Amino acid sequence: MKQALILADIQYDFLPGGALAVVGGDEILPVVQRLLEHPYDLIVVVQDWHPEGHGSFASAHPGMQPFQTGELAGLKQVFWPDHCVEQTPGARIAKQIRDRVSGCARQGQKILVIKKGQDPAVDSYSAFFDNARRHDTGLNRALIEHAIEMVDIVGLAFDYCVKATAVDSASLGFKTRILLDGTRAIDPSQTNHHIKELRRAGVACVTGSSGEGL
Repeated sequence: MKQALILADIQYDFLPGGALAVVGGDEILPVVQRLLEHPYDLIVVVQDWHPEGHGSFASAHPGMQPFQTGELAGLKQVFWPDHCVEQTPGARIAKQIRDRVSGCARQGQKILVIKKGQDPAVDSYSAFFDNARRHDTGLNRALIEHAIEMVDIVGLAFDYCVKATAVDSASLGFKTRILLDGTRAIDPSQTNHHIKELRRAGVACVTGSSGEGL
């Protein structure tokens, strides 16, 4: 069974000190580095890559504060601090991960880079589609072309981009796992709730090197 590893948004703005830091986000880096030693058939590197003034930024809406909720593209929207603006240092993939992915490429592993969140009118959590499903990133087509049947997902943040990517992956027919040691949530208090939702969607949430299911 051919397998892909999806690295969701392991970018400086989501790490400690970043514009939208996930608590403990840096703790996943050694886990992901170890995963990249495995012979995955495809490694997918996903980046949030927003234009300045993106509609999901609180700063784009007068009077709106970060983490308040409203509506964007006809959908409920959390409005975020400005983050992962294209070509800025905060949008870069963490160096430890970049270096390891580069090493994988030199060894002949296939690497795919997906940039998302470029339409200023709609947010984009999943690596497959934007939140309104207006735009397809091409990831589904790439997985099919590489004959991928199983997908492992790690990255930031568990309760948003990792979860959305996993739900779409399972809905498209891929056997899908989130490796919990390789992700952290913006709101860890809701983790068990999200795991239950993911299981109902057909996503396995596994922990530890043995991949023991939860």
